[in-house]
Amino acid sequence: MKAYETVIGLEVHVELATKSKIFCSCTTQFGGDPNTHCCPVCTGMPGTLPVMNRQVVEYAIAAGLALDCTITQKCKFDRKNYFYPDLPKAYQVSQLYLPICRNGKVEIETSSGKKSIGIHEIHMEEDAGKLIHDPWEDCTLVDYNRCGVPLIEIVSEPDMRSAEEVVAYLEKLKLILQYLGVSDCKMQEGSLRADINLSVREVGAKEFGTRTEMKNMNSFKAIARAIEGERKRQIELIEFGKKVIQETRRWDDNKDTSFAMRSKEDAQDYRYFPEPDLPPIEISDAWLHEVKSRQPELRDEKMLRYEKEFDIPAYDAGIITGVKKLADLFEETVAFCHKPKEVSNWIMVETMRLLKDQEMEAEAITFTPSQLSKLILMVDNGKINRTVAKEVFEKIFMEHVDPEDYVEKHNLGMVSDDGLLRTTIEKIIEANPQSVADYKSGKTKAMGFIVGQTMKEMKGKADPGRINEIVKEIFDLNTLER
Repeated sequence: MKAYETVIGLEVHVELATKSKIFCSCTTQFGGDPNTHCCPVCTGMPGTLPVMNRQVVEYAIAAGLALDCTITQKCKFDRKNYFYPDLPKAYQVSQLYLPICRNGKVEIETSSGKKSIGIHEIHMEEDAGKLIHDPWEDCTLVDYNRCGVPLIEIVSEPDMRSAEEVVAYLEKLKLILQYLGVSDCKMQEGSLRADINLSVREVGAKEFGTRTEMKNMNSFKAIARAIEGERKRQIELIEFGKKVIQETRRWDDNKDTSFAMRSKEDAQDYRYFPEPDLPPIEISDAWLHEVKSRQPELRDEKMLRYEKEFDIPAYDAGIITGVKKLADLFEETVAFCHKPKEVSNWIMVETMRLLKDQEMEAEAITFTPSQLSKLILMVDNGKINRTVAKEVFEKIFMEHVDPEDYVEKHNLGMVSDDGLLRTTIEKIIEANPQSVADYKSGKTKAMGFIVGQTMKEMKGKADPGRINEIVKEIFDLNTLER
């Protein structure tokens, strides 16, 4: 069998985090009863006129700057003409001839090392509605709530060669966009969707093969499976002497296969022409500079700063900055308690453990930096020990309790009465005389038994370090007396 190379380019649709739609004042909020977030403008009623949302332009510029693009300071919109029921006016307002961003790149890292993926362009456009197929009534319903939600479409160059590279690219894009605040990138809500353009060719060939497109993929796992499945399908066709047809296909993740939907359209099929109802957009130097000045610190810069400023290990810095929610939690908690290493430890160990146990994503964390900082300071000030702190943290994580109130209400504060500790330890030693004999014969682990019994007797509300000191003092005294 011949050796084949997979060639992949992506068109990534990103719903922007504006409060209102691209050309009207309807809400962009996800959900809601069908057809309650729309108006005559976003449903394309005759006689209506669009008004451009300035925030959409600024978000597109911010994304372009972060992806090392050239900003087209004089750009415009075009009409992309096609009819589907989810687009009632029979055209989509998009950008073909003068997209707002061009010629960028993203650096990814995979098991094969680092690689730069080219960004051909980023353009602004409006989203379509959603078709809902009802198998019981044997009909298709339309929800226009999503009509007119602002999108940017990030079009890559065909630079990716594997599912691993595609997922790495998408993860990097998602993180950059979330750090910028231009989108929440919730794939389960359709805020980030990818169209996969894929072809195969013999290794060493210069010409691209015939590509197919799989649309609206919104799961990294499904994307990886779809790439492998389509790659295999195309190679089998070629090996059997058949031709790959340029078409749009639908990936069925449950059946682990793709199905032809329609022949692939080219730009001329959409009969693009300049949008007559919207004036060209002119991005002045001052406006561009203003957006640049608001660009936040992105993940790569933040990770290096954590290592240098907070003395956090590179691995920990990579994990924490790998999810914006964790990075925000880390920085805000440090601002409260000024103990970066402790904050890092609580995120890396207990937070990650509970996320795994609860099968949660980090974005779902609801406890606050204030709650975590209070807990850290209570341990640091000797008000509770680490064993109790772990118990309290679970309550913070699951039930959002105030750590100070919870400790007081459940009487979990540290016992610091040396007299009480000494009396308790002496009683335990008296009940376990063999421990002294073991210690005298050089078995220092005997101390651990007494410390454990004391902690049990004190219900975990004592300082193990102080118990160790008192136990050693008593053992040494008994050894000398004998």
